Amino acid sequence: MTTQTQTAPISIGLDDNARAGIAQGLAAVLAGTYTLALKTQNYHWNVTGPRFNSLHALFETQYTDLQAASDDLAERIRALGVFAPGSLARFAELSPIEDAPDAPRGADAMVTDLAADHDTMARSLRALIVEAADVGDEATADLLTGRLATHEKTAWMLRSSAG
Repeated sequence: MTTQTQTAPISIGLDDNARAGIAQGLAAVLAGTYTLALKTQNYHWNVTGPRFNSLHALFETQYTDLQAASDDLAERIRALGVFAPGSLARFAELSPIEDAPDAPRGADAMVTDLAADHDTMARSLRALIVEAADVGDEATADLLTGRLATHEKTAWMLRSSAG
C-alpha cells in the first residue's frame, strides 16, 4: 500500500503508523466488499427458477448497498492519506471473498454462498474494528461497525430466504 505524499501534513490525531495500518486493513475490507458486490450482481443477472423475482430484487438491493459501501471505504482510506486499491487484480489479492464461479449456480446455492460470504465479511471486520478503536480511530471503527451490522443482517436475510 502506497501512502500519498501530502502537500501539508495530516494532523488528525493518528500517527503515520496507525493510519497506514488501518488503511491496510481497510484495503482488504474494500476488496472483499467490491468482490462481494460483483458476485452478488452476477447472481442477480443469472438467478433462475420459481424464486426469480424475489431473489433478483433482493440481490439488487444487496449489490447496490455494497457498491455504495465500497465508495465509503475507499474514501476513508484516502482520508487516512493512503491511496485506495482500485484494480481487479489487487482486489483479488486482498479479498477474503472468492470470486463467482464461471458457471451459474442454482438459486439455493447462490443464497447459501452469499450468506457465507457475508459471514466472512463480518468476521473480518471484527478485528479491524478493535484495531481502529485501540489506536483512537473512532471514525473508522464507526464506519466498520455499521458495515458489520449490515453484513450480519444480510446474512440472516439470505439464510431466511433459503429454499
